Amino acid sequence: MPPSLAGPLLALLAFALFATHDVVVKGLGAHYSSFQIIFFSVLLGFPLATVMLMRDPTPGTLRPVHPWWTALRTVAGVSALMGAFYAFSNLPLAQVYALIFASPLLVTVLSIPILGERVGLHRWAAVAAGLIGVLVVLRPWNVDNLTLGHAAALLTAIGSSTASVVVRKIGRDERGVVLLLYPMVANFVLTGAMLPLVYRPMEAIHLGMVAAVAALAFAAGLLMISAYRLGEAATVAPMQYSQIIWAAIFGALLFNERPDTMTWIGAAIIIASGLYIVLRESMGGGSRVQPVGGYRTRMENVAMPRIPALLRLQANRMPAGYEALAKRTPKQ
Repeated sequence: MPPSLAGPLLALLAFALFATHDVVVKGLGAHYSSFQIIFFSVLLGFPLATVMLMRDPTPGTLRPVHPWWTALRTVAGVSALMGAFYAFSNLPLAQVYALIFASPLLVTVLSIPILGERVGLHRWAAVAAGLIGVLVVLRPWNVDNLTLGHAAALLTAIGSSTASVVVRKIGRDERGVVLLLYPMVANFVLTGAMLPLVYRPMEAIHLGMVAAVAALAFAAGLLMISAYRLGEAATVAPMQYSQIIWAAIFGALLFNERPDTMTWIGAAIIIASGLYIVLRESMGGGSRVQPVGGYRTRMENVAMPRIPALLRLQANRMPAGYEALAKRTPKQ
């Protein structure tokens, strides 16, 4: 199979596993607090993370080179994870994905103050269109439709995009181990502190589901690393939008969810805007640091080593096609 085809196909498989991961989280969310689910998924994810960290050949300590940026990324990643688990537990899958798909648009906006980049008219138009799509999904004119779950999904998009932009700024200076461990430890400590307030005894089958959350994220992360090694970011990154298809299938079969027309229209607008940004970068309007398309922007789930952290660990070993994207001229 040619690498140009293998990369996107592996990404499709990875995002199918990520979607399955989210379905398991949603199922657990019907019985337990998001804090409890995160705590145990982090706990069970540590052995898998340790295996990956043992393979990290980079010398150095676990003290960050950029402590304040690392702290910001940690806060953003923890916020994104908690928001995602709560949103998937309380909203239809398709609505959550539609709102989280706004992350590439927010990355474009945040790259201005954090990376000092310039965004041209075409990209601003894509951002504006994407935000219109968000409004279509949310329908803020109908206040009765808005819930804390919608706010949590938006928090996930903001946290994910912030964490991605920060890593684009410091990723070549910081050890991947640092970028991976700090959010994991923060999640473990914060959710552990909340656990006495929300804990419910877990049945064996539910503990197995928590283990599946960690295992699915781990397997999908490995697939995504292979996808980015074999394919270019411009062809691999758009595969994340396939999750909306899985949302429709899983939502209908397992949760009796039927997203309305406005949700689908809003999702289509957001996806089209995100694709435009990724494709424009691939044609020469990309970031001077690293392309938006080089990141899995669905969410910064750092309960264990998911793809945002692992891809950055592998940044210096990406194929020439990926590095070429990172060297493009400034945005048009």
